Amino acid sequence: MNVDARGNRKGPHRLRAAVLGAGVAAVLLTAAARGANDTSSDGGKPSDQRSTTPSASSTPTSSTTPSSSATTSATKPSATKSSATEPVDDSADLCQMADLSFKVTNYDGPGENVRHLMLVATNKGAKKCAVQSYPVVMLGNAQRPAPVMTGGADEVVTLAPGEKAYAGILATGGHMDTYPVKSMTVGLGSPGGETEPEKPVKVTMPVTSFEADDGQRVTDWAGTEGLAMRPVTES
Repeated sequence: MNVDARGNRKGPHRLRAAVLGAGVAAVLLTAAARGANDTSSDGGKPSDQRSTTPSASSTPTSSTTPSSSATTSATKPSATKSSATEPVDDSADLCQMADLSFKVTNYDGPGENVRHLMLVATNKGAKKCAVQSYPVVMLGNAQRPAPVMTGGADEVVTLAPGEKAYAGILATGGHMDTYPVKSMTVGLGSPGGETEPEKPVKVTMPVTSFEADDGQRVTDWAGTEGLAMRPVTES
């Protein structure tokens, strides 16, 4: 009797241990399943980290950047605008003798024998006027005005008030027979022959007297000293 009673008291302890062991196993299996579900959906990253990662779509696209070519074309001024604001005035009347003052200088320099002279006409009037063709130059007692040199400018020179026109004069062309020049006159002639030429005026001589011959010549009016003097100094 005593032996059977001790054997029956051991049964309830074993059952309780088995029940506890099964419960612990169930808890562990449940936790493991939850962990597996969390890592399988997003690779194990916490949800708050995913929400703070910037999206690629928030980066500004190239379409919002201003075009450099559009900016350049909008700010660059037109190259033809300034030339259109500069009218050309070809309506000046021909100069009259009363519009001009004349001066003659020894182009060879002070103290040198006079062979090349420079005639300067200055517009002393209050409006533009133009000279064309060549001046009528009489050296002393010559039989006729000095002939014009060929190959000159042959252009109209428009003079604003105070501006100058130039003509070159060759006194001697190397001929044997010379004569003394103690006075000289200058006129405008009649370019084109439309009007009667005005009376020439006497101009101040650069020296008291100089020699001239039949080789004397005069150039067309020119807008610069160099253009006027080059033909006579190269002859």
